[in-house]
Amino acid sequence: MLLTDSSSTTASPDIKSLHPVVLGRDQHCISRKHISQACLRVLYTLNDAGYQAFIVGGAVRDLLLGKQPKDFDVATDATPEQVKAEFRHARIIGRRFRIVHVTLGREIIEVSTFRASNTDSVEIQGDRLARHVQHIDSAHSQSGMILRDNVYGTLEEDVIRRDFTVNALYYTVRKFEVHDYVRGVQDLENRQLRMIGDPEQRYREDPVRILRAIRLAAKLDFNIEPDTASPMRPLAHTLESIPAARLFDEVLKLFFAGNAAETYALLREHDVFRYLFPESVEALARGDNINEKLLELAFQSTDQRIRDMKSVTPAFLLAAILWPALQVRYNENLKDHMPPMVAMHHAAQSVISEQCQRLSIPKRFSIPMREIWEYQLRLSRRKRAQALVENKRFRAAYDFILLREKSGEDLDGLGQWWTAFQEADTSSRDNMQAMPRRGRRHSKSGKRRVKSSRTKPTTSD
Repeated sequence: MLLTDSSSTTASPDIKSLHPVVLGRDQHCISRKHISQACLRVLYTLNDAGYQAFIVGGAVRDLLLGKQPKDFDVATDATPEQVKAEFRHARIIGRRFRIVHVTLGREIIEVSTFRASNTDSVEIQGDRLARHVQHIDSAHSQSGMILRDNVYGTLEEDVIRRDFTVNALYYTVRKFEVHDYVRGVQDLENRQLRMIGDPEQRYREDPVRILRAIRLAAKLDFNIEPDTASPMRPLAHTLESIPAARLFDEVLKLFFAGNAAETYALLREHDVFRYLFPESVEALARGDNINEKLLELAFQSTDQRIRDMKSVTPAFLLAAILWPALQVRYNENLKDHMPPMVAMHHAAQSVISEQCQRLSIPKRFSIPMREIWEYQLRLSRRKRAQALVENKRFRAAYDFILLREKSGEDLDGLGQWWTAFQEADTSSRDNMQAMPRRGRRHSKSGKRRVKSSRTKPTTSD
């Protein structure tokens, strides 16, 4: 079903000119059996109380694409206080966006009030909008970025303030209809991601929309419409204004949705990756194909583990992403005559500290990252192998070695040695551990004993 108005929406749409295409029950594939009972209860409760209520956003998009949504969001003309009054277990959260979390059983339904883009849109509607606006709290930075957005408006205004057309589709249970104001259904059919309004302005309002465009394009296997894509590269630097904690959360969304490899390719294509991991990009620019391959394999491995329903940890992937930057610092420290382990420790501390200026990496991830890196040295020495195997960080460090070898790095069979050691019986393990230390005898004081001239010299470890 296509919209009758085929004109471009690159410029901000006029609210008064918005006329939805309404898809009746026989014109779309959405069925209530694919909607959670908790969400249906929220919709019916708000409708019975005299409010408008729609499923909106990714849930409608996914349902129309024949996919099962992970969660359901509801938009309504009721204010947060009015929504809270209708449900026993509900609480208002957020400052930048005040929303209501309605808890029904084990499910939480997120309910948001229709919002206007800014105070100018309130004036457009005049008195007709007055009954909807009970709280105005909007603020922008000097660059145009939205700091707070709690201006409540009408359904039409709520459509305009959403990001992409495919996320601005509204489903109601009153007549089981889909309301499409901005040719979102047409864009679904064309498998393209298109920004509502002027893309440059929308990216300046919230630079994270650049990341969201890339994430959705990778997730849905959609093309980014040319006018939507063109400002991404020149405005990627605006991501530097995003708080480090929020940017870290967005990076997790980028790389742990099962499409990390495609996401990474798009981030590089639009020159966005450098504003997330600048030191790694600088290191990769030196032309090290092995590290470039390592990153690609790390993203592919993460995607495969997600498909196989295996556990994934940000620590391992972040350790891989920052590995090129770490090697640069490590080699610089070695040139300053630091012992290898000290050089690695200082390099890890420096790289993580620098990266945290851009992404606020929690210690629950940064500590394992550092240990994975330091274990690359420990495992290369093959000392106290049994104790290392029993360490909780061994498996991640071992997998990292295999990743390095698979990317083309020559580690003199290190991965194969550790594979064989894990598969060996106790006796074989003892022999394997003894081999690297053969001929290296130390006194209790820790000083190496001087061998007799009659003793055949052997190589040390």
